[in-house]
Amino acid sequence: MGSYPKKPMSSYLRFSTEQLPKFKAKHPDAKLSELVRKIAALWRELPEAEKKVYEADFKAEWKAYKEAVSKYKEQLTPSQLMGMEKEARQKRLKKKALVKRRELILLGKPKRPRSAYNIYVSESFQEAKDDSAQGKLKLVNEAWKNLSPEEKQAYIQLAKDDRIRYDNEMKSWEEQMAEVGRSDLIRRNVKRSGDISEH
Repeated sequence: MGSYPKKPMSSYLRFSTEQLPKFKAKHPDAKLSELVRKIAALWRELPEAEKKVYEADFKAEWKAYKEAVSKYKEQLTPSQLMGMEKEARQKRLKKKALVKRRELILLGKPKRPRSAYNIYVSESFQEAKDDSAQGKLKLVNEAWKNLSPEEKQAYIQLAKDDRIRYDNEMKSWEEQMAEVGRSDLIRRNVKRSGDISEH
């Protein structure tokens, strides 16, 4: 019976996937976010005729995908179909976040800002004297709780700086996504406030 048909990539994602190895070869030391900006700029400058080729390929593949799904389902008994749909729902829930993360990494989405506690953990984890990761984390957590307000303030300030970095990078990234037709990735409600110290 074969496996369930795979969804085709969007026009821009296909273009980006094709271009990324070329840009990596040209700029081996560049960050992924920088490469994505270059690819996005190249896509913006791409003549409409060339963009339409990608769009036409996507439409053709989407049509073929829908037909393949229909044929696949026709081979199933009613009970198999129900079981497959239930399993597919469960798999979608598990894979959706992972697929989304991979796509966002490919599209160069900025890393989320770290809390003061997370910054402290990343700095102190390796120095913690315990053989197990769980033991190290417990020691670091206790040390964090015992920090003076003045000591914690330094990490809170680093977290505030990281939030500013994130907000600036996100603004730039969302502008790029809007330009390449991925407005679905732009945040609708942006929370600027919140407790960045944690724990």
